[in-house]
Amino acid sequence: MSERKVLSKYYPPDFDPSAITRTKNKQTGPKVITVRLMAPFSMKCTQCGEFIYKGRKFNARKETTEEKYFSIPIYRFYIRCTRCSGEITFKTDPKNMDYTAEKGAKRNFEPWRDPKNETYNETEEQLLDRLEKEENEEHERAERDKMAELEEKMLDSKREMAIADALDEIRTRNARIERNEALGDETALAHVREEVDEDKLKAEREIEEAARRAFTTETGEKVKRLVEEDFSNGATPDPKPSDAPPSFARVKKAKKPLPNSLGIKKKAKPSLV
Repeated sequence: MSERKVLSKYYPPDFDPSAITRTKNKQTGPKVITVRLMAPFSMKCTQCGEFIYKGRKFNARKETTEEKYFSIPIYRFYIRCTRCSGEITFKTDPKNMDYTAEKGAKRNFEPWRDPKNETYNETEEQLLDRLEKEENEEHERAERDKMAELEEKMLDSKREMAIADALDEIRTRNARIERNEALGDETALAHVREEVDEDKLKAEREIEEAARRAFTTETGEKVKRLVEEDFSNGATPDPKPSDAPPSFARVKKAKKPLPNSLGIKKKAKPSLV
Protein backbone atom coordinates (compact mmCIF):
# COMPACT_ATOMS: atom_id res chain seq x y z
CA MET A 1 0.00 0.00 0.00
CA SER A 2 2.90 2.34 0.62
CA GLU A 3 3.97 2.16 -3.04
CA ARG A 4 0.69 3.68 -4.17
CA LYS A 5 1.05 6.72 -1.94
CA VAL A 6 4.00 8.46 -3.53
CA LEU A 7 5.19 11.43 -1.50
CA SER A 8 8.39 12.21 -3.42
CA LYS A 9 9.11 12.11 -7.14
CA TYR A 10 12.31 11.47 -9.06
CA TYR A 11 13.96 14.41 -10.76
CA PRO A 12 16.94 13.69 -13.06
CA PRO A 13 20.22 15.59 -12.47
CA ASP A 14 19.89 17.53 -15.72
CA PHE A 15 16.31 18.79 -14.89
CA ASP A 16 15.88 22.53 -15.55
CA PRO A 17 12.54 23.96 -14.34
CA SER A 18 13.10 27.24 -16.23
CA ALA A 19 12.99 25.38 -19.51
CA ILE A 20 9.31 24.47 -18.97
CA THR A 21 6.97 26.89 -20.78
CA ARG A 22 3.30 27.37 -19.88
CA THR A 23 0.92 26.87 -22.79
CA LYS A 24 -2.68 28.20 -22.85
CA ASN A 25 -5.23 26.62 -25.14
CA LYS A 26 -6.81 29.75 -26.52
CA GLN A 27 -10.07 28.99 -28.29
CA THR A 28 -10.46 30.56 -31.68
CA GLY A 29 -13.91 31.23 -33.14
CA PRO A 30 -17.27 31.22 -31.41
CA LYS A 31 -17.60 29.89 -27.89
CA VAL A 32 -18.94 26.32 -27.72
CA ILE A 33 -20.43 24.71 -24.58
CA THR A 34 -21.82 21.22 -24.10
CA VAL A 35 -25.32 21.35 -22.63
CA ARG A 36 -28.22 18.98 -21.97
CA LEU A 37 -31.46 20.02 -23.66
CA MET A 38 -34.77 18.79 -25.03
CA ALA A 39 -35.90 19.13 -28.63
CA PRO A 40 -37.86 22.40 -28.82
CA PHE A 41 -40.11 21.17 -31.66
CA SER A 42 -40.94 17.98 -33.49
CA MET A 43 -38.83 17.47 -36.59
CA LYS A 44 -37.96 14.97 -39.35
CA CYS A 45 -34.41 14.05 -40.28
CA THR A 46 -33.67 14.87 -43.95
CA GLN A 47 -31.16 12.00 -44.34
CA CYS A 48 -32.98 8.97 -42.93
CA GLY A 49 -36.55 10.28 -42.40
CA GLU A 50 -36.51 9.62 -38.64
CA PHE A 51 -39.11 11.60 -36.67
CA ILE A 52 -37.88 13.26 -33.49
CA TYR A 53 -40.66 14.28 -31.16
CA LYS A 54 -40.73 17.44 -29.10
CA GLY A 55 -39.17 17.06 -25.66
CA ARG A 56 -36.64 14.34 -26.50
CA LYS A 57 -33.39 14.81 -24.57
CA PHE A 58 -30.02 15.33 -26.26
CA ASN A 59 -26.44 16.17 -25.35
CA ALA A 60 -25.95 19.23 -27.56
CA ARG A 61 -23.24 21.75 -28.29
CA LYS A 62 -24.26 25.34 -27.69
CA GLU A 63 -22.63 28.02 -29.84
CA THR A 64 -22.95 31.78 -29.49
CA THR A 65 -23.31 33.40 -32.91
CA GLU A 66 -22.46 36.95 -33.92
CA GLU A 67 -26.09 37.69 -34.77
CA LYS A 68 -28.19 39.70 -32.34
CA TYR A 69 -31.77 40.89 -32.06
CA PHE A 70 -32.08 44.11 -30.05
CA SER A 71 -28.89 43.28 -28.15
CA ILE A 72 -30.20 39.75 -27.49
CA PRO A 73 -27.62 37.16 -28.57
CA ILE A 74 -28.74 34.31 -30.82
CA TYR A 75 -27.54 30.79 -29.98
CA ARG A 76 -27.04 27.79 -32.24
CA PHE A 77 -27.36 24.18 -31.08
CA TYR A 78 -25.88 21.02 -32.61
CA ILE A 79 -27.48 17.60 -32.02
CA ARG A 80 -27.23 14.15 -33.63
CA CYS A 81 -30.02 12.11 -35.19
CA THR A 82 -30.90 9.08 -33.06
CA ARG A 83 -30.93 6.77 -36.11
CA CYS A 84 -28.29 7.88 -38.60
CA SER A 85 -26.23 10.16 -36.30
CA GLY A 86 -26.56 12.97 -38.83
CA GLU A 87 -25.85 16.44 -37.56
CA ILE A 88 -28.89 18.66 -36.95
CA THR A 89 -28.61 22.36 -36.17
CA PHE A 90 -31.20 24.90 -35.03
CA LYS A 91 -30.98 28.33 -33.46
CA THR A 92 -33.04 30.62 -31.30
CA ASP A 93 -35.53 33.15 -32.72
CA PRO A 94 -36.10 35.95 -30.15
CA LYS A 95 -38.28 37.91 -32.55
CA ASN A 96 -40.99 35.25 -32.63
CA MET A 97 -40.02 33.74 -29.26
CA ASP A 98 -39.32 30.40 -30.92
CA TYR A 99 -36.63 28.27 -32.61
CA THR A 100 -35.80 27.89 -36.31
CA ALA A 101 -34.42 24.74 -37.95
CA GLU A 102 -31.23 25.35 -39.97
CA LYS A 103 -29.72 22.15 -41.27
CA GLY A 104 -30.16 18.38 -41.11
CA ALA A 105 -33.87 18.33 -40.22
CA LYS A 106 -37.19 19.76 -41.31
CA ARG A 107 -39.71 21.08 -38.82
CA ASN A 108 -43.16 19.49 -38.88
CA PHE A 109 -46.06 21.69 -39.96
CA GLU A 110 -47.94 23.44 -37.17
CA PRO A 111 -51.08 25.40 -38.11
CA TRP A 112 -50.54 28.03 -35.39
CA ARG A 113 -47.08 28.74 -36.85
CA ASP A 114 -48.12 29.41 -40.43
CA PRO A 115 -45.47 31.65 -42.12
CA LYS A 116 -48.27 33.20 -44.19
CA ASN A 117 -49.72 34.70 -41.05
CA GLU A 118 -49.53 38.51 -40.88
CA THR A 119 -47.90 38.57 -37.46
CA TYR A 120 -45.21 36.00 -38.26
CA ASN A 121 -42.79 38.14 -40.29
CA GLU A 122 -43.96 41.64 -39.41
CA THR A 123 -41.59 44.58 -39.22
CA GLU A 124 -40.81 46.62 -36.13
CA GLU A 125 -43.22 49.39 -37.10
CA GLN A 126 -46.01 46.88 -37.67
CA LEU A 127 -45.20 45.25 -34.35
CA LEU A 128 -45.36 48.61 -32.52
CA ASP A 129 -48.63 49.54 -34.25
CA ARG A 130 -50.16 46.20 -33.39
CA LEU A 131 -49.08 46.47 -29.75
CA GLU A 132 -50.46 50.02 -29.50
CA LYS A 133 -53.78 48.91 -31.00
CA GLU A 134 -54.02 46.00 -28.59
CA GLU A 135 -53.25 48.33 -25.67
CA ASN A 136 -56.04 50.73 -26.75
CA GLU A 137 -58.49 47.85 -27.08
CA GLU A 138 -57.55 46.60 -23.65
CA HIS A 139 -58.07 50.11 -22.20
CA GLU A 140 -61.54 50.35 -23.78
CA ARG A 141 -62.38 46.89 -22.48
CA ALA A 142 -61.30 47.96 -19.00
CA GLU A 143 -63.57 51.05 -19.20
CA ARG A 144 -66.51 48.86 -20.22
CA ASP A 145 -65.69 46.50 -17.41
CA LYS A 146 -65.79 49.43 -14.96
CA MET A 147 -69.28 50.42 -16.13
CA ALA A 148 -70.45 46.82 -15.90
CA GLU A 149 -68.93 46.58 -12.42
CA LEU A 150 -70.75 49.78 -11.35
CA GLU A 151 -74.07 48.42 -12.65
CA GLU A 152 -73.47 45.15 -10.86
CA LYS A 153 -72.77 47.04 -7.62
CA MET A 154 -76.04 48.94 -7.98
CA LEU A 155 -77.95 45.71 -8.52
CA ASP A 156 -76.25 44.19 -5.48
CA SER A 157 -77.21 47.21 -3.33
CA LYS A 158 -80.85 46.98 -4.46
CA ARG A 159 -80.88 43.26 -3.74
CA GLU A 160 -79.43 43.87 -0.27
CA MET A 161 -82.07 46.53 0.49
CA ALA A 162 -84.87 44.16 -0.56
CA ILE A 163 -83.40 41.41 1.63
CA ALA A 164 -83.13 43.83 4.59
CA ASP A 165 -86.80 44.87 4.18
CA ALA A 166 -87.89 41.23 4.07
CA LEU A 167 -85.86 40.48 7.20
CA ASP A 168 -87.43 43.44 9.04
CA GLU A 169 -90.90 42.20 8.12
CA ILE A 170 -90.06 38.70 9.34
CA ARG A 171 -88.67 40.08 12.62
CA THR A 172 -91.81 42.19 13.16
CA ARG A 173 -94.07 39.21 12.57
CA ASN A 174 -92.03 37.00 14.89
CA ALA A 175 -92.11 39.68 17.61
CA ARG A 176 -95.91 39.95 17.30
CA ILE A 177 -96.27 36.18 17.55
CA GLU A 178 -93.99 36.04 20.60
CA ARG A 179 -95.95 38.88 22.24
CA ASN A 180 -99.24 37.04 21.69
CA GLU A 181 -97.75 33.83 23.08
CA ALA A 182 -96.53 35.73 26.14
CA LEU A 183 -100.03 37.10 26.83
CA GLY A 184 -101.35 33.56 27.02
CA ASP A 185 -104.15 31.52 25.60
CA GLU A 186 -106.84 33.44 27.51
CA THR A 187 -106.03 36.66 25.73
CA ALA A 188 -106.13 34.88 22.40
CA LEU A 189 -109.52 33.33 23.28
CA ALA A 190 -110.84 36.72 24.40
CA HIS A 191 -109.68 38.19 21.13
CA VAL A 192 -111.46 35.41 19.23
CA ARG A 193 -114.64 35.92 21.29
CA GLU A 194 -114.60 39.64 20.58
CA GLU A 195 -114.32 38.90 16.88
CA VAL A 196 -117.23 36.41 17.10
CA ASP A 197 -119.37 38.91 19.05
CA GLU A 198 -118.67 41.58 16.49
CA ASP A 199 -119.72 39.23 13.70
CA LYS A 200 -122.91 38.30 15.58
CA LEU A 201 -123.83 41.95 16.20
CA LYS A 202 -123.21 42.74 12.59
CA ALA A 203 -125.51 39.91 11.51
CA GLU A 204 -128.24 41.04 13.91
CA ARG A 205 -128.02 44.59 12.60
CA GLU A 206 -128.36 43.31 9.06
CA ILE A 207 -131.47 41.27 10.03
CA GLU A 208 -133.04 44.27 11.78
CA GLU A 209 -132.34 46.49 8.83
CA ALA A 210 -133.91 43.94 6.46
CA ALA A 211 -137.02 43.65 8.68
CA ARG A 212 -137.34 47.43 8.91
CA ARG A 213 -137.18 47.72 5.16
CA ALA A 214 -139.79 44.95 4.78
CA PHE A 215 -142.35 46.60 7.11
CA THR A 216 -141.86 50.15 5.88
CA THR A 217 -143.59 51.71 2.88
CA GLU A 218 -142.00 53.93 0.32
CA THR A 219 -143.27 57.02 2.20
CA GLY A 220 -141.67 55.83 5.42
CA GLU A 221 -144.87 54.69 7.22
CA LYS A 222 -144.85 51.48 9.20
CA VAL A 223 -147.15 48.67 8.04
CA LYS A 224 -149.60 47.44 10.73
CA ARG A 225 -151.27 44.05 10.82
CA LEU A 226 -155.13 44.18 10.80
CA VAL A 227 -156.98 41.31 12.50
CA GLU A 228 -160.65 40.90 11.31
CA GLU A 229 -162.77 38.47 13.30
CA ASP A 230 -166.50 37.88 13.27
CA PHE A 231 -168.19 38.57 16.63
CA SER A 232 -171.75 38.52 15.32
CA ASN A 233 -172.92 36.20 18.08
CA GLY A 234 -171.86 38.68 20.71
CA ALA A 235 -169.46 36.28 22.21
CA THR A 236 -166.24 37.59 23.40
CA PRO A 237 -163.15 35.69 22.48
CA ASP A 238 -161.52 33.76 25.21
CA PRO A 239 -158.24 35.27 26.11
CA LYS A 240 -155.44 32.95 25.24
CA PRO A 241 -153.53 31.81 28.22
CA SER A 242 -150.07 33.15 28.21
CA ASP A 243 -147.51 30.54 27.66
CA ALA A 244 -145.37 30.60 30.76
CA PRO A 245 -141.78 29.78 30.10
CA PRO A 246 -140.77 26.37 31.46
CA SER A 247 -138.96 26.36 34.77
CA PHE A 248 -135.98 24.19 35.42
CA ALA A 249 -135.97 24.76 39.21
CA ARG A 250 -135.53 21.65 41.33
CA VAL A 251 -138.76 20.51 43.03
CA LYS A 252 -138.34 18.96 46.42
CA LYS A 253 -140.33 15.77 46.99
CA ALA A 254 -141.93 14.96 50.36
CA LYS A 255 -139.95 12.52 52.39
CA LYS A 256 -141.53 9.17 53.13
CA PRO A 257 -141.54 7.90 56.69
CA LEU A 258 -138.60 5.73 57.53
CA PRO A 259 -140.46 2.42 58.08
CA ASN A 260 -142.20 2.67 54.79
CA SER A 261 -138.95 3.53 53.11
CA LEU A 262 -137.40 0.35 54.52
CA GLY A 263 -140.33 -1.81 53.42
CA ILE A 264 -141.61 -2.60 56.95
CA LYS A 265 -145.37 -3.00 57.24
CA LYS A 266 -147.08 -2.33 60.55
CA LYS A 267 -149.78 -4.69 61.64
CA ALA A 268 -153.02 -3.19 62.81
CA LYS A 269 -153.57 -3.59 66.55
CA PRO A 270 -156.77 -5.47 67.49
CA SER A 271 -159.26 -3.33 69.25
CA LEU A 272 -160.42 -4.45 72.72
CA VAL A 273 -163.87 -3.04 72.38
